Amino acid sequence: MASMAHSSPLIILVDNREAMSPVPQALRQLTGVEVKFAQLAVGDYEVERRCVFERKTLVDFADSIADGRVFVQAQKLAKLKEPAALILEGQGGAATGVRRESLQGAMISLSLIFHLPVLRAADPVETARLLIYAGQQLRRREWDAGCRQGKRPKRKRRLQLHILQGLPGVGPTRAEQLLRAFGSVQAVMTADLEHLVQIEGLGAKRATAIREILEAKTTAPI
Repeated sequence: MASMAHSSPLIILVDNREAMSPVPQALRQLTGVEVKFAQLAVGDYEVERRCVFERKTLVDFADSIADGRVFVQAQKLAKLKEPAALILEGQGGAATGVRRESLQGAMISLSLIFHLPVLRAADPVETARLLIYAGQQLRRREWDAGCRQGKRPKRKRRLQLHILQGLPGVGPTRAEQLLRAFGSVQAVMTADLEHLVQIEGLGAKRATAIREILEAKTTAPI
């Protein structure tokens, strides 16, 4: 049975500087994706607020090696709490004007020193698909970890998510958002409609349903 977390669209934030690149257009051609533009502090793409990607074509990668920019960006990405990776887009390498050894040396530094995975994509369409695959896999992992079937989760955070998923319209992703925004299950339960609506992706309809079920009075049977 498909979960609510899997049925809602993947939200991908695109840095404003990437607005003219072909990747956002490629993302819009794919189903189940919601593209939003924002000013990202680090990286070019943020998927589901769970992972961050820096995208570079081979030419841009070569230029960023020459001026050292790629290592400054890598340092910022490595400091993020969320998983991060660099997507290297394009084929070949001779047209960059940079020696193959230099390109390989930079990728080794990114992988082993900055612990930043380097993913390869042939073109913008494949870059778009990589972003989607990443979001889907993170959702699947989250769903497996917070699944309510079987034994109840033993760890405190999983138990908190377990409780929140009992609210109407709240799957694993929404439960994580609520817990992160309010800090505790109690704070979620006592949050008013105005604050619930502010949670991205929750919406007025779900927020109203949550408040209604929390405020509903049940008459004890005689």
